[in-house]
Amino acid sequence: MRQYNEGSGIKVLDRAVAIVRAVAAGDKTLGELSEATELPRATAHRIATALEVHHVLARTPRGEWTLGPALAGYTDGPSPKLLAAAAPVLRDLVAATGESAQLYQLTGSTRTCIAADEPEHGLHNVVPVGSQLPLSAGSAARVFAAYSLIDATAFPADELATVTETGLAESVAEREVGLASVSAPVFESDRRVVAVLSVSGPAERLGPSPAAKWGAALKDATARLSAEL
Repeated sequence: MRQYNEGSGIKVLDRAVAIVRAVAAGDKTLGELSEATELPRATAHRIATALEVHHVLARTPRGEWTLGPALAGYTDGPSPKLLAAAAPVLRDLVAATGESAQLYQLTGSTRTCIAADEPEHGLHNVVPVGSQLPLSAGSAARVFAAYSLIDATAFPADELATVTETGLAESVAEREVGLASVSAPVFESDRRVVAVLSVSGPAERLGPSPAAKWGAALKDATARLSAEL
């Protein structure tokens, strides 16, 4: 029996659910998707493409169908795939810079630290996982604003233009006295900003320009993480 018949009786909906279920079991080429759902290739392609528009599905670099970012956005927590990919990137970024590293996602009117790593020794900035920080200050907030994901009026337009041009945002003693940071966007395959990666530490070490000091290392890290997604 076809998977889409085991549902609501609304054919297009049941077919879409069958496609999502098939992809959830593992990335699929169009041929594999057609075989798994017993749908004609043209029908599977039409529905999968529609699901891609709504970010329920996405494409891998090899052209296979994979689960998209929208599904993670409907849950209470961050994507397990994102967290798994971020762990070694954060660890290597801390090793390269000697400073703390954090990964933020938008959570309504705040940004939440969903992953972090810190150096074992020395004075450093600690942001506990689960911390919710404002969107009106800090380099990570600037990235979200620059890519039009939040209200951008808290930041000068020319600064946000620089963020999109360079891929980096920085702040010194803005959110907290003595603290500085540099942040960069993490992209999904469709160039949607899914998170922001930051390096933070004492302003006396990162200032006067955190971007000049650790921007290159940070961009290498975000490129690596984006490629994993």
